[in-house]
Amino acid sequence: MTKRKILAFTIALGLILAIAGSSSALAPLSSGRLNPVVPIVKKASPAVVNIDVEKTAKRTISPFPFDDDPFFKHFFGDSFKEFTRSVPMKGRGSGFIVSKEGLILTNNHVVDGVDKITVSLQLADGSKKKYSAEIKGHDKEYDIAVIKIEPDEALPVLELGDSDNVEVGEFVVAIGNPLGFEHSVTAGVISAKNRSIHAQDVNFDDFLQTDAAINPGNSGGPLLDMDGRVVGINTAIIPYAQGLGFAIPVNKAKEIMGQLLEKGKVSRGWLGVNITDLDPEVAKMYGIPDGSGIVVAKVIPGDPAEKAGVKAGDIIVEVNGAKVKNSNELRQRIGAIPPNSTARLKVVRNKKSQVIPVKLSERPDETQTDTNASVKGSGKTESGSDALKAYGITRVTPVNDTLRKQYKLTSDNGLVITEVDKDSAASYEKGLREGDMLLEVNLHEMKSLNDLEKALKGAEKNIVIKFEREGTTNYQMLSKDED
Repeated sequence: MTKRKILAFTIALGLILAIAGSSSALAPLSSGRLNPVVPIVKKASPAVVNIDVEKTAKRTISPFPFDDDPFFKHFFGDSFKEFTRSVPMKGRGSGFIVSKEGLILTNNHVVDGVDKITVSLQLADGSKKKYSAEIKGHDKEYDIAVIKIEPDEALPVLELGDSDNVEVGEFVVAIGNPLGFEHSVTAGVISAKNRSIHAQDVNFDDFLQTDAAINPGNSGGPLLDMDGRVVGINTAIIPYAQGLGFAIPVNKAKEIMGQLLEKGKVSRGWLGVNITDLDPEVAKMYGIPDGSGIVVAKVIPGDPAEKAGVKAGDIIVEVNGAKVKNSNELRQRIGAIPPNSTARLKVVRNKKSQVIPVKLSERPDETQTDTNASVKGSGKTESGSDALKAYGITRVTPVNDTLRKQYKLTSDNGLVITEVDKDSAASYEKGLREGDMLLEVNLHEMKSLNDLEKALKGAEKNIVIKFEREGTTNYQMLSKDED
């Protein structure tokens, strides 16, 4: 045998042995034994349920083929609306069992307003069993619902973990019924924590973000850590993006579930104020360098804030020693404090900080009707002024009987904006309009036109005004219009 043939044989034998060795090494992976997701799914899947819902909706059946034609509407009006029929509307979501007695956690939007709920369990032998379910409690704000079935056998239960200890980058597994494909499994990582979503009835600032695929139908299913414990409830997606799913932290779900089972509802703290976010430039004017804070636009008479001495125009910068950056964060902070507890508000008023303790009441189910606050003035009667013309406000006028009736003002005295340049930034960017009460200019209270003149002495390009509209107080920074 030549040297060349011996060399070729040696190389071929080495390749064969390498391939054989590789196949042997890969064999356990192909069986799934070294894949940590497999045992998690096998253990958790029986406790993940499919939720089918039905709701009866009325649908109009028109007897006229051209019911949108003005000619037909002229003669028949809306009589075709009498021809309606009830049509069952169906939906589907996911959930998971949290007690052997049949308690199931899911999303409120899966079961809200439905007439019938059917829960399907997948048994160990692959067969299915269906139960009717009832709602034991639901919370629209955090999109959580607890439903219950009456099982005739012991049920598998998922263990609830600790979402506070979840780390960004940690592996997670989602199980659910996306688009009708039951018990689908996806895996990924925790992409971020404390994500905010504010849309329709959902206002939540503590979502877990994950790239584990979540699709319609996954709603209400569990997000599991690598120990098989629930760390979140899969809730929301951004439909035009990939790898952006959101889950409610299980710690929040446990807290809400406890209240729902105990009281049938969630009790939240209530201040009794209307609020708006603070413009960063306005914040600097009022001595708040980091620009954070929330403006109290209106104080509801008789509610906790008014009783404690909070006033319209106060800027809330802290709650119980923790800073608040925006109105949604303040709403969440106050809501998380139990009713009848005291919230210590740090507020800025006239550039001075003070702490106001407020004993909270319980947030009402619906927004209360409130009344307008009044603005006290000096009682002088003067002609109008165009001193703010350079800032887009072409006329301010002392309040009189005619203006009070015209703009439905609650104040007897003070200054009211009676003309705004429609092409100015004050109008189309800041939203100022005729009838707004001018309360302050550069921290000077506006009781008369003399006060306005004093406030504008030495004023630079920008000024900050405080104004009231229909009882609601707000701030704006105005700039001189460029020539």
